[in-house]
Amino acid sequence: MITKFSYGKPVETDAVVQDIPVSGHEQIRHFSRKKGPVQYFTCMLGEDDIVYGLGETMRGVNKRGARYISFNYDDPHHKDDMPSMYGAHNFLVVDGEKPFGAFFDTPSKIVFDIDSKSTGVLSVACETQDLYLYIIEGESAYGIVKQFLGIIGRSFLPPLWAFGYGQSRWGYKTERDVRRVAAKHEEAGIPLDYICMDIDYMDRYIDFTVNKRRFPDLAGFTARLKEKGLRLVPIVDAGIKIEPGNPVYDEGVKNGYFCQNHEGTNFKAEVWPGMTHFPDFFQEKVRRWFGDQYRFYTGQGLTGFWNDMNEPAIFSTEYRTKDTKPDVERGDVDQPERHIADFKDFFHRLDDGREKSNYEVHNLYGALMTRASGEGLDRLLDQRYLLFSRSSYIGAHRYGGIWTGDNASTWEMLRQNVYHMPSLNMCGFLYSGADTGGFGGNCTRELLLRWLAVSVFTPLMRNHTAIFTKNQECYRFRQVEDFQTVVSLRYRLLPYLYSEFMKAALRQDMLIRPLAFDYPGDGKARRIQDQLMVGESVMIAPVLEQGVKGRVVYLPEPMTEVRWSREGFACMEVGAGERTVMAPLNQVVFYIRQGKLVPVGKQVLNTSELDLLDVELLGTGTEYEQYADDGFTKDCGLNRCVVRRKE
Repeated sequence: MITKFSYGKPVETDAVVQDIPVSGHEQIRHFSRKKGPVQYFTCMLGEDDIVYGLGETMRGVNKRGARYISFNYDDPHHKDDMPSMYGAHNFLVVDGEKPFGAFFDTPSKIVFDIDSKSTGVLSVACETQDLYLYIIEGESAYGIVKQFLGIIGRSFLPPLWAFGYGQSRWGYKTERDVRRVAAKHEEAGIPLDYICMDIDYMDRYIDFTVNKRRFPDLAGFTARLKEKGLRLVPIVDAGIKIEPGNPVYDEGVKNGYFCQNHEGTNFKAEVWPGMTHFPDFFQEKVRRWFGDQYRFYTGQGLTGFWNDMNEPAIFSTEYRTKDTKPDVERGDVDQPERHIADFKDFFHRLDDGREKSNYEVHNLYGALMTRASGEGLDRLLDQRYLLFSRSSYIGAHRYGGIWTGDNASTWEMLRQNVYHMPSLNMCGFLYSGADTGGFGGNCTRELLLRWLAVSVFTPLMRNHTAIFTKNQECYRFRQVEDFQTVVSLRYRLLPYLYSEFMKAALRQDMLIRPLAFDYPGDGKARRIQDQLMVGESVMIAPVLEQGVKGRVVYLPEPMTEVRWSREGFACMEVGAGERTVMAPLNQVVFYIRQGKLVPVGKQVLNTSELDLLDVELLGTGTEYEQYADDGFTKDCGLNRCVVRRKE
């Protein structure tokens, strides 16, 4: 059951697509409300209650015991006590005697204090008087999540190639650099589907341009790569450089498409290309205009994109010049706390006629850029596209995926990748993942192999690092055959992973879940945060500690232990309970549920060679419902077939 409450005059975020009438009752079940300049909602938690959700936030899958601030920040220094990241995902589930969920639908700043002082109090402080509150009741936490996914709309559906392995680095500056990356992967036998281009492919970091010296024939280069089954994925930033004569800039100024400052002129902020204007994505006409600009890329054969710097990130403004500018060689980015005044200095004109400062609606800006891009690509392309973003709000999942931003090459960030995945799935973001190996810092061989073993199971599998770090392409490390083995598992598993993703998206379900959602009556499974369910059949228990040879794994039921190595798959039936499992760096261990199957395909070097239906079956089940399509058609339904074990 879902009940909707309305306070003040909420900004329509379009996060919820189902028409739910506003309740006429003042009384909110589960919460007490205190009116004032800041709206407070409080409830008491039971001693054993677990709190799930909040999407992209630090700490574990269980959010209890900390304070979180929903205010999208560009801060690359991720720490366990960091209150905010790049996304605002204001949905939580309290799993106790009477489970319930709550979605606070407002693009303004919110503070979630989830029993941070061990008093049993969950409090939510909304800085605005204008919001919708949805209360969702059900029999289980998982059931509540599925109700929520049902009202926020279907996940974005990427093409099959987007589930392949991607290689990226801030520092690939020329066509020659990209060619070398492709050739080295082929030489090492490491599968690869796409290579990302960071800001250096542009002409002076200007959106919708290309540096002709570095990429003299981008369309031709794109076509030649595609013949080999490879794609290019360029970055697109939020700011438009102030440069008369640039047709995008000129058209934006002429038609009033940019955000305004206090004086009523176009707001100026410095980002990578220098001083820029920010498109006012809160206006439908601006979103359409910006989305149409992607024809610059689609006209050159590009069908994959990543949106960045869209919190929006700001180095300095016309009102404030920061003492320290970003240092490219050190990868510095000004800390977000310094930008609160900046966000109050520019304004959006909403389609309902209201004017709001960015600070008041800050959390929606990046999501609306994703929406503008996705809607534009839908108009421009007759096929599915890849799109993922850094900044997000619930609802943006219908237009693109997300990655979890500028992490670092640390074991804590690897663990955080595991914690993020079910929380993001609860908020609709099925197509998600982290920068495999870490963006900042120098990745070790051991860390990269362990991280790849996790990323094999996440929809977005991209190795990405920064210009000031050690190169971390797999072929750069000793015993490269170990990397080839781990990445190859991704492609063997694609018939299963692609099928489970598409079924989850089309049925508005989760792909990656905490163990507790599948084993709600198992007290031990309820407490485990570093083992996850992936689809209907698979459980993963990755090694997340440095220098260890294995880990303790808890099996809630008898399962098939699958060990992947250079020799292939080795399967063994194991009983329920705890067991110590050895996992060498050149092997990946996962588990298949009792009575379930996993279809695995043939070994390929990219998805263009993959036949989703040419599979063998692992596990103890007798049949598996597999989703399979051509990998790119837009209007796909639930194309299913039943794969049965041969007698």
